Amino acid sequence: MDLLTGVAFRTVEVRFENEICFLRINRPEAENRISSLLVEECTRVVEFCELHAKVLVLEGLPDFFCTGADFQEISSAPQGEGYQRSHAEALYDLWLSIARGSFVSVAHVRGRVNAGGVGFVAACDVVLCEEKTVFSLSELLFGLMPACVMPFLIRRTGFSRANYLTLMTQPVTARQALDWQLVDACEENSANLLRRHLLRLRYLPKTGVARYKKYLGELDDTLVASREKAIEGNREVFSDQENLAKIARYVRTGQFPWEED
Repeated sequence: MDLLTGVAFRTVEVRFENEICFLRINRPEAENRISSLLVEECTRVVEFCELHAKVLVLEGLPDFFCTGADFQEISSAPQGEGYQRSHAEALYDLWLSIARGSFVSVAHVRGRVNAGGVGFVAACDVVLCEEKTVFSLSELLFGLMPACVMPFLIRRTGFSRANYLTLMTQPVTARQALDWQLVDACEENSANLLRRHLLRLRYLPKTGVARYKKYLGELDDTLVASREKAIEGNREVFSDQENLAKIARYVRTGQFPWEED
């Protein structure tokens, strides 16, 4: 049973150690794709961290950190712009809370990272990964775009790199991600890398971290300023019937848009 709510989480695992919260995305049956429930449960944990944690460690599973939107959920969701907008708002606000929260957010990344998974990574203050990790943005292959991801990704890598990742849709290696500043540190054994960082971060006082993060948000308000444009961009592509048909076909057959029946 979970100490936060008294109810067991279904999409994440949570544990606390000395003001450090470990939040693990845990949907192995769906390759850690982003569902509405996942966003809701992560939001609950992040809200708790505002008061009770000075470090939030966001993790996935060994083979996949997070592989983007849950197409199964999207294809079966109500066909209305209200649903898509509310989902985009909740996801963007979750990433905003991770980026601007009163704690140090650390992404510990292993395996595949795609689409919205890159949003989770780019929202964090510190990004650590193993050398086998690969990052990609596949949205344009389906006529979509990483609308909510882009403000966070641009803040990390700059406009040109974010644009290149979006247009090429190809996976990039951990070393490339390190060169492009999407990743801060990379080693074969990422668990040891995380441990060394936490040994240092644990000395930071919660009050000092909270004050510093507030100051950072005042220096750069681009994430807040971009919120409405990002949500509207997301709504536009996910309300396009042609795009939804491509998603439904992929869910039904496993075929990509360019593959013939």
